[in-house]
Amino acid sequence: MNWITDVWSLLYYLIVQGFGLVLAGAAAVVFLFIVLRRHHSLKVTLLLGAFFVGSMLFFWFPVGVPQNLQYPFGLTTYGPAEGPALPLKNIFRFFANLGNFERVADISRDPQDVPKEIVRNEKGEVEINILAKEVLSEIAPGVVVNYWTFDGTVPGPFLRVREGDTVVLTLRNDPSSLHMHSIDLHAVTGPGGGAVATDVEPGEEKTLRFKALNPGLYVYHCAHPNVANHMAHGMYGLILVEPKGGLPPVDRELYVMQGEMYTAAPRGTKGLQVIDATKMLSGNPEYIFFNGRVGAISKDELSVQQGEKVRMYVGNGGVNLISSFHLIGEIFDTVYPEAQMGGATFKNVQTTLVPAGGAAITEFTADVPGGYVLVDHALARIDKGAWGTLKVEGEARPDLFDGDLSGAEHSGH
Repeated sequence: MNWITDVWSLLYYLIVQGFGLVLAGAAAVVFLFIVLRRHHSLKVTLLLGAFFVGSMLFFWFPVGVPQNLQYPFGLTTYGPAEGPALPLKNIFRFFANLGNFERVADISRDPQDVPKEIVRNEKGEVEINILAKEVLSEIAPGVVVNYWTFDGTVPGPFLRVREGDTVVLTLRNDPSSLHMHSIDLHAVTGPGGGAVATDVEPGEEKTLRFKALNPGLYVYHCAHPNVANHMAHGMYGLILVEPKGGLPPVDRELYVMQGEMYTAAPRGTKGLQVIDATKMLSGNPEYIFFNGRVGAISKDELSVQQGEKVRMYVGNGGVNLISSFHLIGEIFDTVYPEAQMGGATFKNVQTTLVPAGGAAITEFTADVPGGYVLVDHALARIDKGAWGTLKVEGEARPDLFDGDLSGAEHSGH
């Protein structure tokens, strides 16, 4: 039954948008025939009708048909590679292979899934293996999306190396995938960030070697054309290049990435969704979220202890919006702006900007117990899903904060 619902929800929008013009044209022909028939003989009506249809096809075919054999229909773009529209053959292939996609119970990457700090001081060779895989999962309750992923989650795995390391990265594209994929790491110095060297067909794998020259926190993402389309499906993550000697010690590290999803159907529509390239080009996402889906970061599963110093590695998969990252009720003791290392850090920051395709590192000390909400402080985005919660456990600190919190559950905190 779920399969039937998913297919119908997807077909509905394809039919309405894709063939609405054809139906309108057919209706116009029928209307014209009725009007002409009232005033002319059948022979004259057919001749005039043939002239009308012929004229329509003469003007429409050269400019309309090549563009309209894709979804969305008639989309024009000017990028250096292919645009984000899906050819109809790809849509048919998707339906034919719908039963082959893995249905993932939870697409989100655990914000606590951060590799431990590197303790060695010497340079090393680090081997990394990543799987590109297309799966089905919920972005919100009952709302199913065809995610394209690194290692089956959004974001992909948090990668950690040390300045000066040689990285040997192998990208494998799962045989169940319908599209080519690649990986562009912003930490790479070289053509395409490794994208062309790792461009793989389904079932294929390629290996890239690079030197991690510059310390910092960097975004990686799929860069097979159309790049924005692949990223909007969920193909992004972070790689940390620790400086020589490492980062200052903290008690806990968290991994957070903001993303956007451009479904054709209005927000909250149940069933399987298709991504709308027109909305993506207009920068109007139906969903904005942290770690792959709405509600992925929850205080029911994420708690820190009073007194702990917490470092948050924050990225923005985009593909359009700048994030105004803010933790309600806390002030960031230290921010590494744009996740750079070696330059100045900021102190006592309320909100920090995280550009699309960029990152930031924030640190705070958990002083007062209670619930805290992390948001994109362009606050209308909260109602599109851009929020998460964490809990601080410990003893009350009336010297720092004293008030009635009985209404906290109703306030979203």
